Amino acid sequence: MKKISAAKRILCIDVGGTGLKAAVISPQGKYLVQRVRVKTPERRKPKQIVKALTELAAPLGAFDHVTIGFPGVVKKGVIISAPHFGTEHWKGFALAETMQKKFGKPVKLLNDADVQGLAVIRGKGLELVCTLGTGFGTAWFRDGELMPHMDLAHLVMDAGDDFDIYIGDKTRRKIGGRRWNRRIKKLIVVLETVFAYDHLYLGGGNSRLVSFKLPRNVSTVSNDAGMEGGAFAWSRHKS
Repeated sequence: MKKISAAKRILCIDVGGTGLKAAVISPQGKYLVQRVRVKTPERRKPKQIVKALTELAAPLGAFDHVTIGFPGVVKKGVIISAPHFGTEHWKGFALAETMQKKFGKPVKLLNDADVQGLAVIRGKGLELVCTLGTGFGTAWFRDGELMPHMDLAHLVMDAGDDFDIYIGDKTRRKIGGRRWNRRIKKLIVVLETVFAYDHLYLGGGNSRLVSFKLPRNVSTVSNDAGMEGGAFAWSRHKS
């Protein structure tokens, strides 16, 4: 097996429901070039997303490794589900292999919440990372080790709605910030009961809209962690 050289300049890509972001980052999480962002294409089939990601990286200069955070379940570089992009189009698509051919560099594909978690965890005890954005994402860590991904977004929470619907951005816009915050407060209680976590991190674009006082073992984190974690994926994540 050919040995992969140590990462020095990592192209970190965050695939979101509303935007695609990318930057070249050092293994320590330092931005080496300014972040770029474009709107997610209206047509979200693999062909359109692959083209958009290739174009997004073009102006960023040299890189030697690539990490992609994707909003869905992924296994060994292959998309299993893509609820906000259309699972029927994405299931079984080898995105990591496709982008490796495009970039000519090693590519690591992870769930977007898993990537964000790699940037924010402290590495002690049970840590849960949740992203609040277009939908709901989760990542689960034990003493710094990323556990197998569980797609908690599709557990039913209330009146037949799963977490994705119950606290997703479309619902937030419909019910307003006050009711949405009450739902987040209720969600935190449920998660603590189920996971008995030592710390919960709330990230994603809508985490900034959480307006109530959080428990001592809950904190919000920067949405940029969704890319910064891509740098740590090559040192903190084994696969």
